[in-house]
Amino acid sequence: MKKVEDYIKTIPDYPQPGIMFRDITTVVQDPDGLKLAIDEMQRQLEGIDFDVVVGAESRGFVFGMPIAYNMHKGFVMVRKKGKLPRETIEQSYDLEYGQATVEMHKDSIKPGQKVVIVDDLIATGGTIEAIVKMVESLGGEVVHISFLLELAGLNGREKLKGYDVSSVVSYEGK
Repeated sequence: MKKVEDYIKTIPDYPQPGIMFRDITTVVQDPDGLKLAIDEMQRQLEGIDFDVVVGAESRGFVFGMPIAYNMHKGFVMVRKKGKLPRETIEQSYDLEYGQATVEMHKDSIKPGQKVVIVDDLIATGGTIEAIVKMVESLGGEVVHISFLLELAGLNGREKLKGYDVSSVVSYEGK
């Protein structure tokens, strides 16, 4: 029986020398790989009481939406600045070379809602830390954060201390 990591392709020296790029397109393009990935992420949520799934653009949509659908929960999209049509809140975070800003609709999280955040990958943790801040500023409670893949060598979990975080596959390097 195959595991999720069996579907992940590693590309050495991409996008620059010394980087081992973990390509998940090989997971989602295979029907068995996609089903296994969704099932494994969903399994991490067993026993967790929550109201809504929040997914980060764009690969958080790929994994978060089917989980929300399967578990009969609402789904909230977090997008890059300027992509949402109604009143939003925003949070900026640091990148390796610069800054980025994400937004969500101001009415997407209700006070007291229990929230699960889903994304494909945790690297440095900046994007998810920004999402946590937005959810909490709207009165939501982050009860779990789920990733398909973790690059443990980049210490992203440090930014998420105090939160229940899981990943299906973890690589020690960067």
